Amino acid sequence: MSRLLELWQTTGIVQMTLPQLLMIAIGLLLLYLAIKKGFEPLLLIPIGFGGILANIPGVDIAVGDGILHQFYVMGLETGVFPLLIFMGVGAMTDFGPLLANPKTLLLGAAAQFGIFSTLLGALYLTDIGVFNFTLQQAAAIGIIGGADGPTAIYVAGILAPEMLGAIAVAAYSYMALVPLIQPPIMRALTTVEERKITMVQLREVSQTEKIIFPLLLLILVALVIPSAAPLLGMFCFGNLMKESGVVTRLSDTAQNALINIVTILLGLSVGSKLGADQFLVSSTLGILSLGMVAFSIGTATGVLMAKLMNVFSVHKVNPLIGAAGVSAVPMAARVANKVGLEANPNNFLLMHAMGPNVAGVIGSAVAAGVLLQFAGG
Repeated sequence: MSRLLELWQTTGIVQMTLPQLLMIAIGLLLLYLAIKKGFEPLLLIPIGFGGILANIPGVDIAVGDGILHQFYVMGLETGVFPLLIFMGVGAMTDFGPLLANPKTLLLGAAAQFGIFSTLLGALYLTDIGVFNFTLQQAAAIGIIGGADGPTAIYVAGILAPEMLGAIAVAAYSYMALVPLIQPPIMRALTTVEERKITMVQLREVSQTEKIIFPLLLLILVALVIPSAAPLLGMFCFGNLMKESGVVTRLSDTAQNALINIVTILLGLSVGSKLGADQFLVSSTLGILSLGMVAFSIGTATGVLMAKLMNVFSVHKVNPLIGAAGVSAVPMAARVANKVGLEANPNNFLLMHAMGPNVAGVIGSAVAAGVLLQFAGG
């Protein structure tokens, strides 16, 4: 009987705490949203499952020599995973919609306003004693507003490694919840008539333009903002492999096998930081709150920029595509298309929204470079 009692005392049931139970429930919720609702399953399934594993009592899988912690150290602390993800995303990206309608670059740029406004907001809240963030920490939190998980991880790993887990969870959570967060903001800032605007057909973009653009983009940006070169370099390299047409095997690997493997490892690594002792603390909740503000402002400023452009433009832009200026590719573009179809069933905005969506990826990488140069020194 004593042996049975001893065995019972070592079970996870006895050791389970209320915070751990809550985090397991959150992990199950993420799995539900991924499987039942289809919210970014490639992200939420590994993150949610990793979160469940990290909160099972007596299992050291997410700390010390545990496999999830090893994934975290190998890929997130070193910054390798974000760079590989950017290369894969570049290999899957088509710059055609952006090149066909270059003014949508402004929408991607406007959506990055959430990053810098949240940086200033975090510093202000620190000044008045609400939080205690350094400049580096505030910059790392602000980058969540770009809705770009790899960029957020890369910047946090350099500027605020102690906050890397919380920032990674916040960034990927908001990326996955784009279909819930963005539509209310988009509808609040636009009229029904604006949401019905039909955009003109995009022009045909030549293959030569598509090959030259990533090279030109990298050189120009890297010369001005060297800190942006690693992220933007991997992104442009992946895209060049795709558009060159002479390294199909490499491009296919970057688009499929490589990015799939890294996504699995990255998701589990992020989920490993959902441990109750790390996640249910005031600083993490503050990061989540500020991240939501950053993302919401980025969505709003993208829409408002589109409305401003319409004041001076002959060919009107549907303001909904401005929300795609955050770099949650391609979910933000899909959401813009979905909300547009609700107002006008014959209005297909997906390709038009991909312009600012791709511009948002570029914008978030540039913003990351600015923050690294501004706060990193």
